[in-house]
Amino acid sequence: MARTPVIPDAAVPRGRARAFQHALDTYASETNKVADVWRRFEDADLPFRPHERSTTVEGVLRHQLLSERRFFGEFLGLPEPPADEVLPAMLTVDAAIARLAALAAARLGPLAEADEAWWTAPVRFFDVERERAWVFWRRVLHTAHHRTQLTVYLRLLGRPVPAIYGPSGDETWDGADPTTTVDAAARR
Repeated sequence: MARTPVIPDAAVPRGRARAFQHALDTYASETNKVADVWRRFEDADLPFRPHERSTTVEGVLRHQLLSERRFFGEFLGLPEPPADEVLPAMLTVDAAIARLAALAAARLGPLAEADEAWWTAPVRFFDVERERAWVFWRRVLHTAHHRTQLTVYLRLLGRPVPAIYGPSGDETWDGADPTTTVDAAARR
């Protein structure tokens, strides 16, 4: 499946703090990966959950949008829209992807303007204090957790799972070299 990134590489600004450029690049890349997974769902899948105690597809999409707003607004101190303006009026897969892309793109400018002191400053994170860079990477990991959760949902729905960091059981390409053997792991 051809990928159309919701945040093209050319749209990622160059950061003031060069040592943190990887954070901007990774955030854009991870947002693109989330959008690619979300694209595999149909609106009819939104109520799907693999177990009664699991979150629905719709619940995961809502959580992603709202929790990113909280992380970037409350914990990192970026300008964010009011929480009641984060979710699309009608949540569909396409509307959720469009909102994900718009919110993420708007964060890139303030992240790019941040200097090293901003990234390394301690901030409140729930009931502890952590550096902003730590909170940022916790957000990326949280996003990856929910993206992976949804890839399991895709598999249970019998849908193809996109390649994320390498080939998947459904997508590969010439030259793909996954590390699935001792020989591959031993390469230098």
